[in-house]
Amino acid sequence: MKKLLELEQRIGYKFENFDLLVKAMTHSSYANEHRYEKKENNERLEFLGDAVLELISSDYLFAKYPETPEGVLTKKRASMVCEPALALCAREIPLGDYLLLGKGEDATGGRKRDSIVSDAMEALIGAIYLDGGFANAKEFIDRFILNDIENKQLFYDSKTTLQEIVQGSYDDDVRYELVKEEGPDHNKSFYVHALLGSTVLGEGTGHTKKAAEQQAAYCAIKKLKSKGGLCI
Repeated sequence: MKKLLELEQRIGYKFENFDLLVKAMTHSSYANEHRYEKKENNERLEFLGDAVLELISSDYLFAKYPETPEGVLTKKRASMVCEPALALCAREIPLGDYLLLGKGEDATGGRKRDSIVSDAMEALIGAIYLDGGFANAKEFIDRFILNDIENKQLFYDSKTTLQEIVQGSYDDDVRYELVKEEGPDHNKSFYVHALLGSTVLGEGTGHTKKAAEQQAAYCAIKKLKSKGGLCI
């Protein structure tokens, strides 16, 4: 459990009940492999953390955008707390390094899988909430999820945003081309170009095609913003 003591230092929170942290990091594959009771994996904590995160992110958006209608706020919240968004935040810790995974799940790239690390992020929020209350959970969310939110929002919505940038100015739509893929089936890396006509706007890599496309779109937006527009 030395690794989990290191995790406490990384997140800046020390658990009174260390078992909650252990449970938050226990994936169902590890629990099954070690014949734990079903309640000993992190799924119940994930359920709780999801609700805590929804409340705190809603409160943040409500205060930040006082004139914004409900429908737009709902869309913003959905993009902030969706699976790829939480996975991005989790990797900044990096939470995947501390997960307790079954051998099979670990061997097939589970530590890098969006679904697993995003669920663990929510489970950790739930564990902090139970251990230290609402204020500590909010502090964690503010630090690791709601920080640098404008830049993260750009990443979350990168494909939609890129299409909106080029729409109306060009006849072509943005398209994504798989350049190559590497690695075994259980742990592939995909390399993608975002293209407008024959021009490469951005490049991206990821462990799924969707993640690589998102990265390519984000790269393209950053380039376009720095240049002040499309240079074709």
